[in-house]
Amino acid sequence: MFAFVLCIFGVFAVQAGEKLDFSDITSREKAEALFAQGKVEKITLFPREFGGQETPLNTVFVPIGVGDAKNKVTGMLVRYVSDGLINKLVVEPEYKGDSFIPSRIKMRAWHTEQKGEFTPSIEVW
Repeated sequence: MFAFVLCIFGVFAVQAGEKLDFSDITSREKAEALFAQGKVEKITLFPREFGGQETPLNTVFVPIGVGDAKNKVTGMLVRYVSDGLINKLVVEPEYKGDSFIPSRIKMRAWHTEQKGEFTPSIEVW
């Protein structure tokens, strides 16, 4: 049995005391403009390692560096699958207001025949 929560926090090129705020990024077009300026990166929500595809519904824009945190979590999930600890995964973005940039990415991984779950959360902004 296993059960624990992992919450990953990050500071992504923010000046001391400055807080990230993407509340005015309310459309894909605005997010694409930030991407073109190199201010955000694109990541897939449901990992490609588990069949996730780079489609608009599975792709989100996040501050630079969040992709690295997501890759670390995905690496843990791959190991847990290899070890037979998990066989199900749900990935769910959370948003603040009308922002197109998620504020948090929550994941829930478990095994259908075992007790316990792994619930990492990446705080985006």
